[in-house]
Amino acid sequence: MTSAPERFEAFCAAVVRPLPFRLPASVLGFAIINGFTFGVDLVLLTVGHSVLGLPLPVSITIAYVSAFGLSFVLNRALNFRSHAPVGGQAVKYAIAIAVNYLAFILGVGAGLAALGVEYHLARVLAGACEAIFMYSAMRWVVFAESRSGAEEGTRSPRATRGQPR
Repeated sequence: MTSAPERFEAFCAAVVRPLPFRLPASVLGFAIINGFTFGVDLVLLTVGHSVLGLPLPVSITIAYVSAFGLSFVLNRALNFRSHAPVGGQAVKYAIAIAVNYLAFILGVGAGLAALGVEYHLARVLAGACEAIFMYSAMRWVVFAESRSGAEEGTRSPRATRGQPR
């Protein structure tokens, strides 16, 4: 019986394989995981701000930290299948989300809301910017050890199918 990470990776590889352009399976995996955690982010944001009446920056922060913690765990286990020490990865991830938070969440998200854009729409626009930044940071910085392992052939050929070498 295959593990959940193996099934997730096989699913992503099967979906991207027939595409007319070369797309790493990890891009689809990131989109699935982060689409889910972005939904968690929006629910927590709405509950915090609209239900509990917390100030918008507090609600954004609580939702953001919760969703990104979940994203780290799911991407580490399912998408990048990392077995490297978690401590170093967590530090790199914390730095990436701090930069992301300041530039995109507060800069773009709260900035657009302050300019009068409805806060959900502002958050979605900020989310588009952060998706590109965070995938790049996770693939080439946070979980770089996972990628180098795949390039050296330490993962099975089936596990690396659909990913560039």
